[in-house]
Amino acid sequence: MNPKADYLAEIGKLITEARTRQDMTQAELAQKVGTSQSAINRIERGKQNASLEIIRKISRALQTPIVSLGDQGDQGYRIKGGKTLHGSVRINTSKNASVGLLCASLLNEKKSVFRHLARIEEVYRIIEVLESIGVKTNWINDGHDLEVIPPKHLALEKLDVAGARRTRTIIMFLGPLLHKFEHFRLPYAGGCSLGSRTVEPHLHALKSFGLEVDAKSDPGFYIADVHPMSGEKKKIVLTERGDTVTENAIMAAALFPGKTRIVGASSNYMVQDVCFYLEKLGVKIEGLGTTTLTIHGCERLAKDIEYTPSEDPIEAMSFMAAGIATHSEITIERLPIDFLEIELEVLRTMGQKFKLGQEYLSSNGRTKLVDVKILKSKLTAPVDKIHPMPFPGLNIDCLPFFSLIAATAEGRTLIHDWVFENRAIYSTELNRLNADIELLDAHRIFVNGPTNWRPAEMMAPPALRPAVVVMLAMLCAPGESVLRNVYSIARGYEDFAQRLCNLGADIKPLSSF
Repeated sequence: MNPKADYLAEIGKLITEARTRQDMTQAELAQKVGTSQSAINRIERGKQNASLEIIRKISRALQTPIVSLGDQGDQGYRIKGGKTLHGSVRINTSKNASVGLLCASLLNEKKSVFRHLARIEEVYRIIEVLESIGVKTNWINDGHDLEVIPPKHLALEKLDVAGARRTRTIIMFLGPLLHKFEHFRLPYAGGCSLGSRTVEPHLHALKSFGLEVDAKSDPGFYIADVHPMSGEKKKIVLTERGDTVTENAIMAAALFPGKTRIVGASSNYMVQDVCFYLEKLGVKIEGLGTTTLTIHGCERLAKDIEYTPSEDPIEAMSFMAAGIATHSEITIERLPIDFLEIELEVLRTMGQKFKLGQEYLSSNGRTKLVDVKILKSKLTAPVDKIHPMPFPGLNIDCLPFFSLIAATAEGRTLIHDWVFENRAIYSTELNRLNADIELLDAHRIFVNGPTNWRPAEMMAPPALRPAVVVMLAMLCAPGESVLRNVYSIARGYEDFAQRLCNLGADIKPLSSF
């Protein structure tokens, strides 16, 4: 028996019955929902994971509640905290690698199969956008793997604008699409509520490939014109060592039939996964793992391939924080060690103890993994401030978890979140659970510990990692807490609450679910 397959089949049956009662065809339902008839067909046959958003759209189109999800603001958990966790958890493949690979699949004229792709809301959003422009996708092998088959010509005029606006990933369509169209437009990028993040580094990087973007004449859209530039060599100096801007430049270079040198590149985990995938397609890449890449592009990429993204270091950090904050002993399996060494070293300086197993390789054959056992430890505040840096520094997405960890440590910790202008503010939400966090400015906080946690009822912050931090803090607070508006967590984690429950947590959906 496969519970997930049974669940998908039941959802599909309910949709079919509701559609039939209204004498509506699959094509008519697809038009109302803003997706393809083939997608509706696969959902009804239980052959495709349907995101919460697509189920809501179907429910509204059929005027029938398919499942009792409620509105986004009503989604939530009832958490009974104060419990010690135990056992082990296996880390899933990376969210950020998955969305980068889906964008990169637009470069391949043939089928790409992504093994064990992250089954999360952010991935579903990108799939819906891809399907709206003619890309065929299908979950295979009991929903574990995704095959992506591009059309001969992308129907960019049919792009799901509403879906695209809800993800920042749409900005990574620029790199692939500049080789497909001389003129196109994309909606402004969305995503987490972390303040305004400029796209200027992307536009600067892609100018070398003849891309010019007007972001003013059509409000809400980037209007792109491509004027191919001659020459066999290009040099791109990135003004920001960002992950997505590096991926955009790499994808643009992959279909440039010459040599592109990228200076100031990110060498983070998701960038490496995109590079490993492109190498399997035939692109030669020098300098992997460094900040200078040389891409030997191809005129065409047309190859049926399979690729498995590496494991998610941020998910691994999330479970480490859960174990540390609840004073538990748990084992995290398949932790990508190269991308968490700094975090582990900072934890060591605070007194955290753990056991590391022998290294082995991820399914991609390249990324090094270890199993890590978190041990009960008494933590003290670090002497120096905790702050992120581009890889190989402390990961920007791991930083929020240190506000929770510091709240369990003896002493005063300075955390400097210089990247985002709003995210440090979200850390003060922990004060509602009796933490002592002082906001110094938009980027810096003092965390005073240890904390005598108390339960609370509250809304999750509208950003992925801060929302998870609040959820984990509730595991520490003896008594019953309520966390509402948890959709942001589903964007980046698969079955996160259930996997915590498998470790001994007590988390239940609210009755309004």
